[in-house]
Amino acid sequence: MSTVNAADQLPEWDLTQLYPGMDSQAFAADLARAEAESKSFADTYRGKLEALARGADASAALAEPLKAYEALEDLLGRIMAYASLVYAGDTTDPVRAKFYGDTQDRLTTASSDLLFFTLELNRIDEALLGRATKDGPLAHWRPWIEDIAKDKPYQLDDKLEQLFHEKSVTGRGAWNRLFDETMSSLRFKLDGQELTLEPTLNRLQDPDGAVRKRAADALAEVFKANLRTFALITNTLAKDKEISDRWRGFSGVADSRHLANRVEPEVVEALVTAVREAYPRLSHRYYALKARWFGMDALNHWDRNAPLPKLDLPAIPWSQARDTVLGAYGDFSPRMANIAKRFFDERWIDAPVRPGKAPGAFAHPTVPSAHPYVLLNYQGKPRDVMTLAHELGHGVHQVLAAPNGALMAPTPLTLAETASVFGEMLTFRKLLAETTAPSQRKAMLAAKVEDMINTVVRQIAFYSFEFKVHTERRQGELTSDRLGEMWLEVQRESLGPAIRLGEGYETFWTYIPHFIHSPFYVYAYAFGDCLVNSLYGVYQRTPDGFVERYFDMLSAGGTKHHTELLAPFGLDARDPAFWQIGLSMIAGLIDELEAMDD
Repeated sequence: MSTVNAADQLPEWDLTQLYPGMDSQAFAADLARAEAESKSFADTYRGKLEALARGADASAALAEPLKAYEALEDLLGRIMAYASLVYAGDTTDPVRAKFYGDTQDRLTTASSDLLFFTLELNRIDEALLGRATKDGPLAHWRPWIEDIAKDKPYQLDDKLEQLFHEKSVTGRGAWNRLFDETMSSLRFKLDGQELTLEPTLNRLQDPDGAVRKRAADALAEVFKANLRTFALITNTLAKDKEISDRWRGFSGVADSRHLANRVEPEVVEALVTAVREAYPRLSHRYYALKARWFGMDALNHWDRNAPLPKLDLPAIPWSQARDTVLGAYGDFSPRMANIAKRFFDERWIDAPVRPGKAPGAFAHPTVPSAHPYVLLNYQGKPRDVMTLAHELGHGVHQVLAAPNGALMAPTPLTLAETASVFGEMLTFRKLLAETTAPSQRKAMLAAKVEDMINTVVRQIAFYSFEFKVHTERRQGELTSDRLGEMWLEVQRESLGPAIRLGEGYETFWTYIPHFIHSPFYVYAYAFGDCLVNSLYGVYQRTPDGFVERYFDMLSAGGTKHHTELLAPFGLDARDPAFWQIGLSMIAGLIDELEAMDD
């Protein structure tokens, strides 16, 4: 399959909608204002919240600093979002790297002046705070106040919190940056070219098995040459997390992530158990089927995401990808399509592959006073169209949640993947309904099953790997060989006997950014996929009123717990049977593929 035609103009985002440039007066002024106002806020309110709560009109008295605090969070968020997006455009550019690092440094110092606020709020007598949030101006922020109270048992005193916060720049933040800059600077020699990570990974989907093997070998060679660095980064960040968890009183290695996600550990455990038990009827069965299509007993690891044999699909132009996704969104809801259309019309998308550009894809919410931006590395594959649908789903969700304000717009990770995976499902179902040729239908079903396996099975395997790493790291440093062994253990369990893990694959843990940036993030993908499968089932059975309920769910942002959000659909993630609904949908698609072979 060829990559997207250079003549097909791919959009680049317009970051001047945030600031005119890195050296602009507007950016410098906002940064200076953020520093000054953060200090002024601390001078005005530190040590005084309890007294305000005991006053005659506590609701109005506490609402005043809360309104100012939210405005500051929006300002700091805008500044950091701009620096992050500029840096993502080329992480190898020393000017951008310095700009990002300096901005992060100054904002960390500024935001340390705000740390006291949530800590003090959580120390106010619960009865007093409850009365103040019952009605009056403060009632608006009640969901957020009740939410931050969940962090109360794990808070440290103000000085320790400030130390942890300020040291993050030279600690966790610095190691994250080292990973990003190292990964972006890697070059993989392949067929006479020196490629960055994204185009090299893209070759693993080439129709030619020899190309796929050479790509896998090139990846393994470079990963192996840099193992020492990646092992050091992994060991350091795992230890850093263990120190933080120990001081805060988290017992389980993933408990801090569960708390941040506002999801109970037993819910995650039920998900992980359900998926691992389903490995044989999902990934093992599918890869055995795919191996038969290739006339092999088992697929090599570089063949796992290979396109089906004898089916060379042409590259999909950007304009076609755009129309496909907007059409699928529009069939579900014109409102959804209109929001997504703004990303194209108003230059909120950066799509081309460029040297130094951050790999992968993301939707950055920025702040409610602005708008989201989407980063892609579009190369014309069918999977790239699904990625566009996925990230636009995030974007729509972020736009809808923005009216909740800077404090209540953000959504826990477990629910943050809902709209993105739902957007993928809408796009897939539309394409499938329009496909009549059996070979094309088979290819589409296979691609969707592979995406679901990558989203559910692979991400739970990633979670299992992280769990092993963080648990074993508590006993001492892990060698790169040991990290490779753990990686192969979870991959063998999840992929099954029909995938042959050859030499070099033991290094492939190195390039997964979630392990570095957001430990234990990965189960949110599986949570979101299974949740969306269940939601889509409700939509198919009872479409009346579904769109309105769906938009209500997305518009809630972070103001409601997952139990409240799912109740209108008759769903409950705490029920172990809930996860079987989503897993059964994947199994059903594999059933359909098997039936095509009969």
